[in-house]
Amino acid sequence: MKKYIDPFLYNIPQLDIHGFDRYSAVAMIKDFVDNYCKIEAKKIIIIHGRGNGILKKATHDYLKTDKRVLEYKLEYFNDGQTIVILK
Repeated sequence: MKKYIDPFLYNIPQLDIHGFDRYSAVAMIKDFVDNYCKIEAKKIIIIHGRGNGILKKATHDYLKTDKRVLEYKLEYFNDGQTIVILK
């Protein structure tokens, strides 16, 4: 059974990386995760859009390598955003 995380139940910080290239987007994601780890937030949302999947792939590749990320999943109803659970 697929685990479902409802983003509408919580006021979750969001980062929108539409219109950026993959390198700038990864730098923004790194800074975003840094900031929210400092204030001990547990969930964040990264909006990368659907498109060709370039930003989604870059986002997921970065999140795989970040040790502060416990889990990440595509949002259930909108595959243009990723929900990230931090340690």
